[in-house]
Amino acid sequence: MRIFPIVTAALVTLFLLILVLERETLMGWVGAGEEDAAPVADSEPLTQAAAPEAETQPIKGVRVMAMRSVAREVDSAVVLRGETEALRQVEIRAETSGKIIGEPLRRGAFVEAGQLMCEIDVGTRNVSLQEAAAQLAEAKSRLPEARARLAEAEAQLPAARARITEARANIPAAEAALMQARAGVPAAQARLKEAEARLPEAEARQVEAQARVKEAEINLQAARELARDGFASQTRLASTEATHESALAQLQAARSQIENARAGIETARSNVQSADAAVQSALSQLEGAHAAAISAEAALEGALAGVQSAKAGTENAASGISSAEAGIASAEKEIERLGIHAPFAGLLETDTAELGALLQPGSACATVIQLNPIKIVGFVPETDVSRVRLDALAGARLVDGREVTGRVSFVSRSSDPVTRTFRVELEVANDDLSIRDGQTAEIAIEAEGAPAHLVPQSALTLNNEGKLGIRSVDADSLAAFLPVTVLRDTPAGMLVTGLPDEVSIITVGQEYVTDGVAVTPVYEEVVQ
Repeated sequence: MRIFPIVTAALVTLFLLILVLERETLMGWVGAGEEDAAPVADSEPLTQAAAPEAETQPIKGVRVMAMRSVAREVDSAVVLRGETEALRQVEIRAETSGKIIGEPLRRGAFVEAGQLMCEIDVGTRNVSLQEAAAQLAEAKSRLPEARARLAEAEAQLPAARARITEARANIPAAEAALMQARAGVPAAQARLKEAEARLPEAEARQVEAQARVKEAEINLQAARELARDGFASQTRLASTEATHESALAQLQAARSQIENARAGIETARSNVQSADAAVQSALSQLEGAHAAAISAEAALEGALAGVQSAKAGTENAASGISSAEAGIASAEKEIERLGIHAPFAGLLETDTAELGALLQPGSACATVIQLNPIKIVGFVPETDVSRVRLDALAGARLVDGREVTGRVSFVSRSSDPVTRTFRVELEVANDDLSIRDGQTAEIAIEAEGAPAHLVPQSALTLNNEGKLGIRSVDADSLAAFLPVTVLRDTPAGMLVTGLPDEVSIITVGQEYVTDGVAVTPVYEEVVQ
């Protein structure tokens, strides 16, 4: 049974080809038939007018049907296909663990921003908070004591520095006394040597005096013997006695000189010992001054160490306070996390956690979506992305036939690596929440107008390189291929650009001619 439609289609196609390509011959046949059949009077003028035209315009090329087209300004909207998408969507999760103690909210319910959605049992968290508060009070009580020790240690610093200054000031005086004591030692030693040098002289005089005494005693004894025998005068005896007394006096003087010399030696030795003692004393004073300076420096270092220790104690007390405050903040934050609130107003996409459910950190409480306004997302090809502008007016037709308008809120700067398209988002009012997330939509985005031609879709063809275009008739009645760019499809035809402002487009027969082939166009306006 299917062969009849096929045969019918073939016959219609053959008839159309004959009508297009051999129109003049066919018209001649029709005219001859009419003459033979004695045509009616009202058809005679048409036959008589057609015959001269056939005689004056012989066929020059392939007969084709064409249309004259003039470019007109059209709004070149960018048309995309996309889908609706919630403006905001979040899956709210727990930040702490515990058992749910509040009644659940059911999916589809509307929640306000900040509304409690899931409530977790407080458990022992209040005890932890009280313990942290007690630790804070204890840490604050240690801070005054630490500050008092620091003040006391800092108060000892001036005295320690003063002792160092005093001890260091005594060192030059001790060094001067040592130099003075050492300078007195050579003089004392010189005097000792001088005294020791006088002792042999005094001893020599004593020996000399003893010799004279013996000589005087011998002379005196001789004088007395002679005087007793009458051989010497009393004068000589007296002179001898005087000489003897003089010798004794000289001996006594020599002995006195020896004693004086020895006393001088002892005095000189005492002076040397005193000088040595003065040097030792000066050395001791210098060592004492150095020791006092070292002791004062040690005392200062000890005071500084006490200050550092007191500062460390103060810092420890302050860190204890900070640690306790952090513990309180942590406990309060933990208690604050027991209530899970909606971050924004929207609809519940899922039920909240059930009463008695045990949540762990990261467990889901609920999913909230915001549908007013709603986004309509599409992907524009890279050839048209430059025509899309932020805040441009746009419209969308949903699958249920509703049409909505909005403005472009986002144009991606980075293309999808697979499709090489760019994400475009519109924001559309959805006060009644009737537009749902994930609905398919056809999007039209307003763009700058452009001159375009409205051509039948059947007039489009491909050249040998695979480029889309139309066949045109030039001024010399030759066929020429002109590439086009499709703006969009309309019920009346295709809107294309890339053509001259005025062009003759071959609408039937374009597949049977190539560039440079002579054609005889029959324009649709004449046929119509």
